[in-house]
Amino acid sequence: MSSALCRAVLLLTLVSSSLAVVIKATKPRPLVVWHGLGDSHSSPGMLEFVSMIKDVHPGIFVHSVYIHEDLDDDRKAGFLGNVDEQVAFVSEQLAEIPELDDGFDAIGFSQGGQFLRAYVERYNSPPVNNLITFGSQHMGISDIPVCGRFDVICQIARRAAKGAVYGEWAQTNSVQAQYYRDPRNYERYMEANHFLTSINNERPASRNGTYIKNFGSLNKLVLVLFSQDKTVVPPETSWFGSEAIPEDDATSKTLYSAEGPQQERLSDERVIIPMRLQPLYLEDWIGLRQLDQRGDVIFETCEGEHMQIGDCWKPLVEKFAGGHM
Repeated sequence: MSSALCRAVLLLTLVSSSLAVVIKATKPRPLVVWHGLGDSHSSPGMLEFVSMIKDVHPGIFVHSVYIHEDLDDDRKAGFLGNVDEQVAFVSEQLAEIPELDDGFDAIGFSQGGQFLRAYVERYNSPPVNNLITFGSQHMGISDIPVCGRFDVICQIARRAAKGAVYGEWAQTNSVQAQYYRDPRNYERYMEANHFLTSINNERPASRNGTYIKNFGSLNKLVLVLFSQDKTVVPPETSWFGSEAIPEDDATSKTLYSAEGPQQERLSDERVIIPMRLQPLYLEDWIGLRQLDQRGDVIFETCEGEHMQIGDCWKPLVEKFAGGHM
């Protein structure tokens, strides 16, 4: 091969390599989406949402998380299954997708948001950059969501959870029971619950430092609350708020008033402990406080009932998803 030809080949190789770097640098960061209760990974609504995201960020790679590829089975898995096993399965799923190797942004709808948080804390490989959760039950729920009249699977799961919510079967098979946190039965919750007590690092003897490190590695945590949410009880759980444990009511009222009018979302009988007064925050059990003190916890509100997103998603996706890698 002549020296001129060698130089030409070398130049072409350098140009190709530089072009590949430029293309990668300008490509939108991939996005992972985890659907909510009663939905599936490729339902018409999810496919439409993914399509709208691609309109906002042309060229973006979007993966919709599944527990089962079959849509009906995937929907059922939102009601019945072991959440710890589901999150572990998803971690393996995401690790096998080459497009996600350098990290991704993530959007979780309802319970999908707290499951993505569990992924961040426990696995986070590949890592999450920005996490956006819509109406997610980060501090659990104090009532099981009501089912549609003809939703048989939901009704079966709800009856099982309500009948023995802290029984062994419910805590390993009923998805909603695994994040049911009853303030009137808090000791039993701490004894029986496996999933929520774990991702919130609630047990002093078994707190996991990896959770703190991984969660604190997020760039931004965007917490979205629905202003008229009646499905998630209390709705403030979406902002890491929870109902006060009854014996703490008097203290909670005083502390809550000191938090300021912007946090006042009390009903007639409920006392809500906001995020910055939670022991989880004050003692930084999961790294939430360090995120917040960096200015990286973003509180947002969507007007309407649970998962009535409308156009509320768009400015959040524009700002917190699809950034250049």
